[in-house]
Amino acid sequence: MNRLAPFALAALVAAGTAFTGGGKAAAADLARSYVEYSGICSQSWVLRAITHRFRHQVTHVPNLPNVAIADFHGIHERRYLPSDEDHPIGRTYCGATVALSDGYNRDIWYLIEEGQGFAGVGDNVEFCVAGFDRWYVYNGACRVLR
Repeated sequence: MNRLAPFALAALVAAGTAFTGGGKAAAADLARSYVEYSGICSQSWVLRAITHRFRHQVTHVPNLPNVAIADFHGIHERRYLPSDEDHPIGRTYCGATVALSDGYNRDIWYLIEEGQGFAGVGDNVEFCVAGFDRWYVYNGACRVLR
């Protein structure tokens, strides 16, 4: 009887796989059930502002490759610092991965400052793409925005 136990177990696993559709489908279902972040970091106006300003940056800063942002992946909020008496500007720090037009993916960090848009109307967005801060505006490796 002990020699039949491995065969019985193998038959049960095979039968279970046939009814569930296989391991690959189950893994794909888990990936699809992941909920994408939907806060301010993924707002379309924020992503458009970053894309437009990045295009301007690579066009006007010497020795940067002529690429564009094709897509954003893994958008997430890193931290939120609300405004208070000591800090009058609310800040949201975000991170993501950008797919560039040259086929490479790069990390990006960005900051949304409340009420700091043009003439104090709207919000301001500052960003840094890893490897594209040629003049170290955000310190080495974009540390200021992390």
